[in-house]
Amino acid sequence: MKIIKTEYLVDSKKIRKSSDYKVIENEITTAIKKVRWPKKAKKFSIYPERKANGVVPIKEACMISLKKDNWQLEERLDIATNVRPGPIDAYKDLNGLKVAVEWETGNISSSHRAVNKMAIGLLDNKLDAGFLILPSREFYQYLTDRVGNFLELEPYFPMWKSLNLTNKILAIIEVEHDETSTKVPKIKKGTDGRALI
Repeated sequence: MKIIKTEYLVDSKKIRKSSDYKVIENEITTAIKKVRWPKKAKKFSIYPERKANGVVPIKEACMISLKKDNWQLEERLDIATNVRPGPIDAYKDLNGLKVAVEWETGNISSSHRAVNKMAIGLLDNKLDAGFLILPSREFYQYLTDRVGNFLELEPYFPMWKSLNLTNKILAIIEVEHDETSTKVPKIKKGTDGRALI
């Protein structure tokens, strides 16, 4: 799988220059790039049929890679306790640098909730950095219907960019398949086809 771009909604040059951040960034990037389809292939090829491929197995492959780097999965943090948000997909505290990663498997409303949850964590100093991984528009068309995607969330970026935060990171990572191929199987929806690494 490839990364198209990383959009920084809140950016701290100080954090990005730190050695701990470079470790975190490398672990996230590596986890994304390790996602393959079919399993054990050298790249991520997707069957090019609209709405035909599942999303959860793709996320799980990334999470497995992060777990090997000592990230905690499905971690419940004390964020916005009055609304009891769901767990963070992946969380790591590296020498005091507290980072959350969310991989979108729900609809666009779920994407908003994920970014807002991390933004509140930043505002409350429970997090130093938060990353949401979203499919590109090109990738999205082949995935489960209405899954959140970069293009649909982009019009709201100015709102998060206006947050008055210093020494924090909030970023959206846009990902995409390496190629399309009718020779590969569809990624099953639900729980089948997990761990695509």
